[in-house]
Amino acid sequence: MEYKTLIIEKEGNICTVKINNPQSMNALNSETLSELDDAFTQIEKDEQIRVVILTGEGRAFVAGADISQMSTMNALEGKEFGVQGSKVFRKIENLSKPTIAAINGFALGGGCELALSCDIRVASAKAKIGQPEVGLGITPGFSGTQRLPRIVGEGVAKEIIFTAKAIVADEALRIGLVNRVVEPEKLMDEAKSLAKTIAKNAPIALKLSKEAINRGMQTDIDTAIAIENNLFAECFSTEDQKEGMKAFFEKREAEWKNK
Repeated sequence: MEYKTLIIEKEGNICTVKINNPQSMNALNSETLSELDDAFTQIEKDEQIRVVILTGEGRAFVAGADISQMSTMNALEGKEFGVQGSKVFRKIENLSKPTIAAINGFALGGGCELALSCDIRVASAKAKIGQPEVGLGITPGFSGTQRLPRIVGEGVAKEIIFTAKAIVADEALRIGLVNRVVEPEKLMDEAKSLAKTIAKNAPIALKLSKEAINRGMQTDIDTAIAIENNLFAECFSTEDQKEGMKAFFEKREAEWKNK
């Protein structure tokens, strides 16, 4: 599929997905959401890809959902748009490969929600992040009311959403919304360095670790531990587990087979 608003680049085991609609500051419309849906379907199928970096072109990661498209919607159309975005972001969240959001500028509304669907967030020191929807007469629509409190806590999430104010990168780091903050010119190098460190590890073990965390965080601790026990056991049926431990004893780098 030819993409009009995305640039997909692969470098070794790392795939970078760049939202490329800078004239609208990468605002998310139905077309971009459909392209993201297709791109992450293809990424899931590609066994060579082990880590994904998601970023934006120009001054914004994603400045929000497309207000020009939303301004004429009725309730049914609004729901369809919200469901479309939420499904795409859930697909990203459930991707079997680790994902890193490289937040290069504004990440507002749908942009913040997109970043929240990634596993790890690295921000430029110039990034501004927030959920300004209530200032437009709407709620966050792409699962922001659900993911944000799970990441930063209920009280902080309510303050961010209720005030509609964007926060700067250092504040986002303080509250745990992002993992690290770097100077703008170092952002992609930092994201790629982190991706390479992750990609060196066993791909099946990464996949199962992500599954254990995602599923476990949605349930009680005893059920979550049982989920981990089962996924831990599954590792011992893989060739990678045998190779990883053999390489440890032989004091060499493991050669993963993703099997």
